[in-house]
Amino acid sequence: MGLLSIILSIIIAILVFLLLKKERVLGIQTETENNNKEVKIIESKDYRKNINKLLDYFPEGVLIIDKNKEILFCNNSSKNFFQIEIGENINSILRNPDLLNSIDQAFEGKNISDLEIEIRNQTIQRLNITVYLDNDLLFFDQLTCVLFIRDLTEFYKFQQLKSDFVANVSHELRTPLQSIKMGLESFDNNSDLKNNSEFKNLLPIMTSQSERMENLIRDLLSLSKIELQEHIRPTHEIDLIELIDYIIKTYDKMISKNNTKLKFNKFDDFKIIGDRDKLIEIFTNLIDNSIKYNDKKDKEIIITAKKENDLNIISVADNGIGIPKESIHRITERFFTVDPSKSRSVGGTGLGLAIVKHLVTQHRAEMLINSIENQGTTIDIKFKAL
Repeated sequence: MGLLSIILSIIIAILVFLLLKKERVLGIQTETENNNKEVKIIESKDYRKNINKLLDYFPEGVLIIDKNKEILFCNNSSKNFFQIEIGENINSILRNPDLLNSIDQAFEGKNISDLEIEIRNQTIQRLNITVYLDNDLLFFDQLTCVLFIRDLTEFYKFQQLKSDFVANVSHELRTPLQSIKMGLESFDNNSDLKNNSEFKNLLPIMTSQSERMENLIRDLLSLSKIELQEHIRPTHEIDLIELIDYIIKTYDKMISKNNTKLKFNKFDDFKIIGDRDKLIEIFTNLIDNSIKYNDKKDKEIIITAKKENDLNIISVADNGIGIPKESIHRITERFFTVDPSKSRSVGGTGLGLAIVKHLVTQHRAEMLINSIENQGTTIDIKFKAL
């Protein structure tokens, strides 16, 4: 959505410029009378025509509506996109309850976040919409809302094509991989082959690599599915304390097996809106990384629940190998690993934190990573409290 923010900034900058240059553009004249320096402002009839012409050059759709949701202005892009004219009601073209509710809230003076909506006409269209309340009456002599509309349909089509490609390739790889694994298991059960020292050394390597390939295919499919659903907000009420208790119990054997001490500092009334399965995947990945990337004898993981204003924060800290400072900004990139040989040795795919990042984004949460090499890593996930 960076492009839309830049466009909005440009529009605001141009409007400010026009106001500052009012003698030339707005036709404002000033007079001084009786030493009182009274200012008389004469606004040119061409003022709003200049603004409207400017908006007609924008590739994104721009609609200006009144409190009754009647369209007072639509630029060329929105006319071509929606086939609409001035005087129509926005209900006839954008029948989306979230959008209509956001417009009502904007007229009430509330701050509105960008919306991503889906409309179904002859085809499915995905739109990103910014709602701006014109308190300064820049466009009309009445309070209006300006809608900046960006068409994301082609972007999501590309995402779907990419997802389909990954799914098809993964499926094609999975079938022969299963045959290879079955063959390796048969070799492992063959007593004659087991006595062969050369084969005995190769079999564990082939088995571990086939398992790593299987994990990679699984993570690719998971990431592809998550990216397609990232715009869909979760809707369920989740108790994070209960959920993390469940994950710790599930991981109890693995934690004990790896000589890891896990401490959970809890907090009462710690609920959010989320998706239980996806939240489990987030914290399972973080705990799994804390165990894998720790070479110390006394491994330690501390999970802390804390509140900060209207945020519920879960912090996962370990005393593992840490991340070099110059690599922290890249650690959530797909397939990026600080030490590829270490990642391979523990069965990593380089996709775990990429999956976490997308799931955190889907929850409209924020992830902060702090790490000191050879001392440990702390990851904070900040959720909106319920």
